Amino acid sequence: MTEFRSGFAAFVGRPNAGKSTLMNALVGEKVAIMSSRPQTTRRAIRGIVNRDDAQLVVVDTPGLHRPRTLLGERLNDVVRETFAEVDVIGFCLPADEKIGPGDKWIARELSEARAPVVAIVTKVDKVSRDRVAAHLMEVQELGDFVDIVPVSSVEGIQVDVLTDVLVSHLPAGPVLYRDGEVTDEPEDVMVAELIREAALEGVRDELPHSIAVMVEEMVEREQDADDPRTPVLIVRAQLYVERDSQKGIIIGKGGERLKAVGAEARAGIERLLGRRVYLDLHIKIAKEWQRDPKQLGRMGF
Repeated sequence: MTEFRSGFAAFVGRPNAGKSTLMNALVGEKVAIMSSRPQTTRRAIRGIVNRDDAQLVVVDTPGLHRPRTLLGERLNDVVRETFAEVDVIGFCLPADEKIGPGDKWIARELSEARAPVVAIVTKVDKVSRDRVAAHLMEVQELGDFVDIVPVSSVEGIQVDVLTDVLVSHLPAGPVLYRDGEVTDEPEDVMVAELIREAALEGVRDELPHSIAVMVEEMVEREQDADDPRTPVLIVRAQLYVERDSQKGIIIGKGGERLKAVGAEARAGIERLLGRRVYLDLHIKIAKEWQRDPKQLGRMGF
């Protein structure tokens, strides 16, 4: 009989390397928010892969980068603390981008890690086979990896192979989470992330680092017997930006952008929670919150 394995794998890489999309592909459900903007992920988010022979807990981490704010420093600390505690590390390197100084810096950081490192070449659907082959050779020169796996989260290329590779590096162990669970993230955190994801879509490049969302409360109410469409959950949330100009970008002309953000976020929350939702969303200015220890602490960083 095959020995059951369980443990943790951390996905590490520079911003926008495809870590969140890959975790969602392994889990089979959307656990982490996704955006084409860099530095979308701000927390170590766990996604659970349940198999008959193993339970793999994938930890999606913020992109390692050269920090310019206190928030950036704390995000890097989250990554280092995470990969110091897991059983295997997945180093994500996108095939459609050249290996740069940032990748080499991360490779040096990981060379000191206790856990084995699997190099994962992501986004192989975006380039030719020849480019993938050349990229794999370049990755091989980057460090001492126990495996190198090319994947495409979008096309599903070698996602199962990657799961097998990561599981092979897990120790024998018990089931860590109940069968069927795909994440251990609290509902209010996931709701806040869905609101932030909606706000990130279609805005200027300077905004992602400046947006934070806090769910103030989630209140249940009885459904109206005469109208089954009545929302049964009220979500009140604050969306924080740093400047008046950023607030204007989020609100948009005549409030149209904020309405679109609210509608998209509400739809995502309803899919997540399986119930009708009324979203009460407000925008506040918190100047220099990324550099203010007190404000960062209040926001959970």
